[in-house]
Amino acid sequence: MLEGRRISDRYKVLHLIGGGGMSHVYLAHDMILDREVAIKVLRYDFKNEEELLRRFQREALSVTSLAHLNIVGIYDVGQDEDIHYIVMEYVEGQTLKEYIQQRSPIPVQRAVDIMLSLTNAISHAHDNHLIHRDIKPQNVLMTTDGEVKVTDFGIAVTLNATAYTQTNSVLGTVHYLSPEQARGGMATKKSDIYALGVVLYELLTGELPFYGESPVAIALKHLQEDTPSVREKYSYIPQSVENVVLKATAKDPLHRYNSVEEMEQDLRTVFSPERLRETKFELPIDDDATKAMPVIKPVFPKVDDPPTKRVAAVPIEEDDDDEDVLVVPPKKNVERSRDEQEPPAVKTKKSRSPMVVGIVIGCLALLALLAFLVPSLMKPEKVTVPNVVELPLEEAIEQLEQQGFMIGDERERTSDTVKEGHVIETSPAAGKEVDEESEIDLVVSTGVEKTSVANYVGQNVDQVMNILKDRSYSGVSVNEEYSNEREGTILAQSPVAGEQVIESETRLTLTVSKGSNTARVANLAGYGQSALEEYARSSGFNINVAREEHSDTVEKGDVISQTPSAGSSLEVGSTINVVRSKGPEEKAAKTFVQVISIPYEVVETEPEEEEVTEEGSEEEVEETTDTPAVPQKIRIYVQDRVNTMAKPIEEFDITETTSHRIRLEVEEGTEATYRVLRDNEVIIEETVSYDDL
Repeated sequence: MLEGRRISDRYKVLHLIGGGGMSHVYLAHDMILDREVAIKVLRYDFKNEEELLRRFQREALSVTSLAHLNIVGIYDVGQDEDIHYIVMEYVEGQTLKEYIQQRSPIPVQRAVDIMLSLTNAISHAHDNHLIHRDIKPQNVLMTTDGEVKVTDFGIAVTLNATAYTQTNSVLGTVHYLSPEQARGGMATKKSDIYALGVVLYELLTGELPFYGESPVAIALKHLQEDTPSVREKYSYIPQSVENVVLKATAKDPLHRYNSVEEMEQDLRTVFSPERLRETKFELPIDDDATKAMPVIKPVFPKVDDPPTKRVAAVPIEEDDDDEDVLVVPPKKNVERSRDEQEPPAVKTKKSRSPMVVGIVIGCLALLALLAFLVPSLMKPEKVTVPNVVELPLEEAIEQLEQQGFMIGDERERTSDTVKEGHVIETSPAAGKEVDEESEIDLVVSTGVEKTSVANYVGQNVDQVMNILKDRSYSGVSVNEEYSNEREGTILAQSPVAGEQVIESETRLTLTVSKGSNTARVANLAGYGQSALEEYARSSGFNINVAREEHSDTVEKGDVISQTPSAGSSLEVGSTINVVRSKGPEEKAAKTFVQVISIPYEVVETEPEEEEVTEEGSEEEVEETTDTPAVPQKIRIYVQDRVNTMAKPIEEFDITETTSHRIRLEVEEGTEATYRVLRDNEVIIEETVSYDDL
């Protein structure tokens, strides 16, 4: 790992943020321009592999020619000793694959917006004569603002390079591979269009169109099966949107969009009113398509043909091309020429002594008979080899020795049918007649053949499962667990590599990485107890209250700060430590008691006029008793450490001037105020400072 290292005395590597098949990506700090960058470094184990190094350099050279809002920018390319690197724009966010997994299915409008950005970016690449060849959600980054940026042009090629043959391999991800690439053909602009159609399918449904047990099975489905209907999964998707998927993923490139620009224009109009009743996209019918024809077999001559025309035929054989071949032997001449006719018989003279000749012949025959019989009579007696096949070795040897045989060589051989330590066969074989005391060679079983378990750790599980199809294991189990290794990487295996096993009796267990189980930490500032509990339940993180502190700005019980900070990537199940508020720290306070006099306001009434009698004399009016005092409403408001002016602390009526005690608690560094209202009129108001007490 390169954490902490300075590359080219300019880029300080901070930490690893991702990686792929041939490189690692680090977050680094550009010390000259004082900015965060992403730096892609070729893996150490590939630095000596020329093909991967060329591909890495090709990515650097190809992407430097691109400048587009939706393509990750390239800042610098270089080499520091044995480190080959590309400095890129750092995009804070997530991949489109993660976005789909978290939010699928994506709303149709949002899916179309994302595709418009993608098609615009790929169109720019095509305009610069560059084919991506590996378009997939994993190679699309999403910023925190929702913008998309295409990255990883590691297997991109220029258009003038597509004619070269790629031997025995097809580059690209099989789930997004076009049919022509799956056949081993060259990649074109329309190969990128096919991949864009698969990405749109995945955005709309949250699934891939084709699944299979192996990459080969998936590739065959791309070749043979039609793209499933997105409207069958979600009927709310407009037909015009489904038509974009169907046209982009047509098997024949001739039936796809002519260019990415054409696909982009089609996407811009999918919600137009005139396309509301659009019919489903159908491929044109090809009357000239290749059809299966019956096999034409050779015609043999009829039995009733004239003899001069008949051909002597032998049975049909098969040659290397699996074609029927009629083998005709050469024609033989029936008649001989005169020169080849036998000469006339020559007469010989009769023997004059037939008796002598007969005696000589008889003697010779007798001598020959004696020469034949005497050796055979002198040979030892023949003995039949007993059948000791499938007997234990000790028992077989004992039986053979009892019958007078000598034990010869003992060889071992594996066998699926004969138990270990038992005899597979003898030489000479059982039932043969041999001389007494002959040597019998034995072939002994070592049991079923054992093989050494291969090392699958570190390999991709899909590739390994494809390899295991040719093995005879009784079964293969796959257990998944989270790890820092790339998703699909085999972490462990049982039996371990190198162990000798009988495959047909062994079940292979593979432990496979589910990828890093990480998530971004939310901003927990201001979260109360219930909110923290809900977040812990939904996110999978553990929340630990590390300590409590006083705060003048954060309410008591709410989160002040957290570790790790908001936005950090953290493995699910890890602990987030928070600091919780105890509220404002209590300050020193003084108690002040003020005795006030609340005056009663006397209301004067006008005297009554004297009453005049008819005679014009004034009559004295009798003096009346005093009118009772009218009650006056008193309200007292206090602003101190425990009270506010929002409502009165006391309310009462008075009918005369009254003394009253007011109690104030004045906090250090503050003031306290009291206010007295009489019938809604402020009659007393005073402010008391802590320092004055």
